Amino acid sequence: MKRIDDLLALRVFERISSLGSLTEAARDLGLSLAVVSKRLAKLEQQLGCQLIHRNTRKLTISDEGRQLEKYARRIIAELEQAEEALSDTQLTLSGPLRITAPNSFGHRHLIALLARFHQLYPAVEIQLQLSDEVEDLITDDIDIAIRYGELPDSRLVARRLLDNKRILCASPAYLARHGMPETLQQLQNHRLIVFSRQQGREWRFDGETVDINHATICNDGEAAHIMALSGMGIVRKSYWDVAEDLATGTLQTVLADTVWWDAPIHVVYLRNPHQPRRISLFIEFLTENMRALQRSAEAP
Repeated sequence: MKRIDDLLALRVFERISSLGSLTEAARDLGLSLAVVSKRLAKLEQQLGCQLIHRNTRKLTISDEGRQLEKYARRIIAELEQAEEALSDTQLTLSGPLRITAPNSFGHRHLIALLARFHQLYPAVEIQLQLSDEVEDLITDDIDIAIRYGELPDSRLVARRLLDNKRILCASPAYLARHGMPETLQQLQNHRLIVFSRQQGREWRFDGETVDINHATICNDGEAAHIMALSGMGIVRKSYWDVAEDLATGTLQTVLADTVWWDAPIHVVYLRNPHQPRRISLFIEFLTENMRALQRSAEAP
């Protein structure tokens, strides 16, 4: 039976696979490049397989390396949790914090919170990935995701952060040129800004369907927002993405008296009884600040 008895070698491999570079792994661990290379070679010899393919231009993880990578991160996370439990967490909280969020929400709300969290825990290595695509937490090695709507995946824990409505809105300039629609069906005569990942040529609203006859198609939520500000059409957005624009009048709500379907915002993470302290602490920090945002929006 092949045994791994060198924890430093396992840490070295995990850092190489995360950072994509032996040099960066050495810098991150405070080791020389020679030590990192020797530890990796020892681990590969011990396991009898090549974990990393490398040449002068790039480094790739082998299939065996990908298998080991999942276990290595879990083992290191549990070791870090044990270390944190035996030390002053407030002073020593460290390690990577991998987060993904939609573009608009990330720019408008999350980055400012990450800056405050970084001030509290400067040794935590924040890795933020903004994308309107739904990333797989396991495959893409993500600790925390911010997502809209309900989540069917039972492998994940979802904590509700914010109540949310999706609303229609457009710029005053667009509405001055084309008029304010008074019914859902009148939207068919307007130019609609549509995400390309939304399938089909229709919008659905609580059982009612609107055909999309004139569309500007975009694959990025933030770009769609800017298009609406520029007067290119009517967009469907989360309230939290456009709240500031509605308050200043740069966007106006369309069909304001109509009740739209809820798409609550959740923080999502994997079920893990040995969650590293930095992750659980950030989830609490995020939840507390989002609840404060909700209260401020509801205040008269």
